Amino acid sequence: MSATTIPLAIRAPVPRKGDGDGSVQVHLDPSVNMGTAKVFAVYGKGGIGKSTTSSNLSVAFSKLGKRVLQIGCDPKHDSTFTLTKTLIPTVIDVLETVNFHSEELRREDFVFEGYNGVMCVEAGGPPAGTGCGGYVVGQTVKLLKEHHLLDDTDVVIFDVLGDVVCGGFAAPLQHAERAVIVTANDFDSIFAMNRIVAAIKAKSKNYDVRIAGCIANRSAATDQIDKFNAASGTRTLARLPDLDVIRRSRLKKSTLFEMEPSPELEAVQREYLRLAAMLWTGGEPCDAHPLKDRDIFDLLGFD
Repeated sequence: MSATTIPLAIRAPVPRKGDGDGSVQVHLDPSVNMGTAKVFAVYGKGGIGKSTTSSNLSVAFSKLGKRVLQIGCDPKHDSTFTLTKTLIPTVIDVLETVNFHSEELRREDFVFEGYNGVMCVEAGGPPAGTGCGGYVVGQTVKLLKEHHLLDDTDVVIFDVLGDVVCGGFAAPLQHAERAVIVTANDFDSIFAMNRIVAAIKAKSKNYDVRIAGCIANRSAATDQIDKFNAASGTRTLARLPDLDVIRRSRLKKSTLFEMEPSPELEAVQREYLRLAAMLWTGGEPCDAHPLKDRDIFDLLGFD
């Protein structure tokens, strides 16, 4: 089977009442679940820093003694780059090498150990303009279950690409317990966050996923985020400043926990550890609702 003939879905798309108005979603096999691991899906506008946030959060969980698996869900497959120091093969890459006979794969073909024991998987994606991201996520979870990798995992973090525009991109929400949204204090980031809130709201009608809150990233101020939180029912879980050391960590193929110590860096590390501890403990999710597009323009304003 060539890369251009990847099956479009695990099962044929079937309309499911309540899963978003007028939606036709790809529904994953209900027998393929994540076991007892706590599952988090990290979303946010493209380029907002989801992979940096996800990788450092994974390390923070591992520093708390948790067994962590990070799953990158982006065709550019760089979610785990700072953890493994390389671009690892994607699930789609390795499936293609065995003509999509998953039973021929070994664990070491698609799972790689990163910094501080964080296990790393890159789901990858279908060729541009073809296939469905939901299929890729489904195949990845299926492989993890077949190889019993989820049996030894406490925390799973899905790092999901950009804006949620279809059921394929929203597929990780069918597995997650909590969704975390990375945002900045600007209109475009908050507009994307609002669409993500809408996607999670739709999925929550049939799945267990709920909104944990948002992470204010690279933001000196949070006034616009605060306005949206108050209007939508979301909340800020953590605030990460716009520091040059964070930019340099990516260039050095390193997580923030491996960089040369400094007072400002240690403050960011503590914030990640605090966030990981809070997410592990759980607590009540946000009772959030999306705003109409016009309402966001009126709320944030262009006076």
